[in-house]
Amino acid sequence: MTDQPDLFDAAPAPAPRPELVELVRQLPPNIKFGTSTWTYDGWKGEVYHREYRGLQPARRLEEYARYPLFGTVGIDSAFYDPPSEEELAAYAKHLPPGFPCVSKVWDRITARRLNQDGRWGNLAGQRNPDFLNAQLFKDAVLLPYARAFRDHAGCFVFEFQAMRGKDLPDPLRWADELDGFFAELPRDYRYAVELRNPELLHELHGEVLKRHAVAHVFNSWSDMPSIGKQLELSWVFPAGFTVARALLRPGRSYADAVKLFEPYERVQEPNPELRLDLIRLME
Repeated sequence: MTDQPDLFDAAPAPAPRPELVELVRQLPPNIKFGTSTWTYDGWKGEVYHREYRGLQPARRLEEYARYPLFGTVGIDSAFYDPPSEEELAAYAKHLPPGFPCVSKVWDRITARRLNQDGRWGNLAGQRNPDFLNAQLFKDAVLLPYARAFRDHAGCFVFEFQAMRGKDLPDPLRWADELDGFFAELPRDYRYAVELRNPELLHELHGEVLKRHAVAHVFNSWSDMPSIGKQLELSWVFPAGFTVARALLRPGRSYADAVKLFEPYERVQEPNPELRLDLIRLME
């Protein structure tokens, strides 16, 4: 479903704050900041200046892309359902040319075991028959982007949720599985892998990423080593680009973070250690 315009679309946007424009001017052009999604009501008055009835993601995206500090955005919802060609065309209509989006890949492809979500029906809780299904990725994910969003397909992030017990492969088996998968994908798109199992941060994994020019995603996450510790690994720059996701403090659950910080209208808990890690990464 596409967003419906209303009278507020004609309202002129206020000029960006000069201090933000100056801050962005000092950034190298190859460093882009953005958020994991963009439909937060708490941003009203800072990022959003129109009135929105409901989420209206495409219309909000237009204002998001005008905010000086944002040079990219994450399409987080694609993790739960790949966007249709119609949805992507609506996003593209509201973005400036070449504005890069970092799109999560559908968890039907990245989950070894499907969770208990009702969307899986009888497969809920079962081993996923489409885990690392390259043809499904090309048909259900890549094709709509190629048709309607090629100019904005900055990177596809394969987020592998934590695997436990028998679902967690040893590093060699994991490397073999990942190697076979990426060997089947077209090379004219950017891909990145985000792990949620520290056990898989292994040189064999790094060799596969390098072989296919796939980026390692530096993530700050509850069960993962800090970005600073990930930087100490020898293989973490396997591609010509890098992705970082500053999400959670290690040890804190996502649900706890949501309770603490919604509706995300201000900085509530500065994290100087993470900021220093990100500076090291960018240097």
